[in-house]
Amino acid sequence: MLDNMSTHLTDQRFDQYNLPDSLLQGLSQAGFQQCTPIQADSLPISLAGQDVAGEAQTGTGKTIAFLVAIYNKLLTEPAPEHRKPNQPRALILAPTRELAIQIHKDAELIGKNTGLKLALIYGGTGYEQQQKSITEGVDILIGTPGRLIDFFKQHIYNLKMVQSLVLDEADRMFDLGFINDIRYLIRRCPEPTKRLSMLFSATLSFRVQELAYEQMNAPKHIKIKSEQRTADKIEERVYYPANDEKIPLLIGLIQKEQPARSIVFVNTKRVADNINAWLTGNDMPPAILSGDVPQKKRQSLLKKFQDGENTILVATDVAARGLHIPEVSHVFNYDLPQQAEDYVHRIGRTARAGASGTAISFACEDYAHYLPEIEEYINHTIPSESVSADLLIEPKPRAKVERYGGQKKHGHRPGNRSSNRNQQGSRHHNRNHRNHKQHNSHQAKKATSDN
Repeated sequence: MLDNMSTHLTDQRFDQYNLPDSLLQGLSQAGFQQCTPIQADSLPISLAGQDVAGEAQTGTGKTIAFLVAIYNKLLTEPAPEHRKPNQPRALILAPTRELAIQIHKDAELIGKNTGLKLALIYGGTGYEQQQKSITEGVDILIGTPGRLIDFFKQHIYNLKMVQSLVLDEADRMFDLGFINDIRYLIRRCPEPTKRLSMLFSATLSFRVQELAYEQMNAPKHIKIKSEQRTADKIEERVYYPANDEKIPLLIGLIQKEQPARSIVFVNTKRVADNINAWLTGNDMPPAILSGDVPQKKRQSLLKKFQDGENTILVATDVAARGLHIPEVSHVFNYDLPQQAEDYVHRIGRTARAGASGTAISFACEDYAHYLPEIEEYINHTIPSESVSADLLIEPKPRAKVERYGGQKKHGHRPGNRSSNRNQQGSRHHNRNHRNHKQHNSHQAKKATSDN
């Protein structure tokens, strides 16, 4: 739920729109009274029946914007009497299970007084239960493309009665290779002039805009805070560690910063396993969110993190979109992302709803070369900090942890720290030399791109 912070909200109130009483009641009970900028800009358009392609930073209320428009349309335009129970009236497509689950949660929250039925469909779990949720009757169908197509081809539902269509995080659909699946489902819906279509994302690339104009009815493009891609209240900084310094530096920073709740982003599941073992061994056991974790386990881990039982979440980019977790104070890019847009989505997990936050990135030997592209994309240089000796703590040994697939494995220590202490002067000289080289290379690359 969004916090009622004046810095994040506009003067526009939901009760100033001509919304059905049951929807207004749900919004009020959930604490939604004033609109965020994306809601204030998009709702007058979508409530008037015009398609919307909206771009806004993550955490600015895109989900509530399209849910309010959907509920309004379904409550004010009754379905034909011949509609069957397994013919949804609205279809919401999301790229990840986590995002689909969060959309469903928000839809339940504001729509609990409307009498409309929801179904949540995604792979990895609950096949028969999900099928039953459709056959028993569904108004709003929310899900990920794979399982939705599976059910569609089995004739468990059809899309002939869809009155409203939503594509959430459409650019991620491209990144994850879902775009053909998306087109398959959209083409089974009524033609664009006979439905309300909405597309929302933190970034709208050319290919996404092309999809919008191909599959929508002359959508109006809305852009919020386009001049700054990262949130105003995120303190960003970058360190340049050697690969064997990353674990000691991460643990040292967590001990120094004492984050109330943090997310550590990595690029591979193997690295997530490694961090899990080290953090667990150093008395800060994290939750792990990655594609190989069974779905029920994923949901359990997310709940523990949301409830504060675990204060650290280690995640691959599967978690970079759609997670509405309050009070994430710190985001650590243990591995710099390989796509500049993912940097924005990752650090957008903090400083949500007008709060402040900290984003710390490691530009290590393997990923430092992605930094110039990231800084060009966000249109500013990320301040750098030195890897000081006091941050490179001596970690306790790795713990035995459950790995993906249920295996357990012993670890080893990240270098011989006792001998490294004797070489501290050499270490600092080498680091400064490396930082100087990286800085020069970085500046040269930027200068080349500027010319």
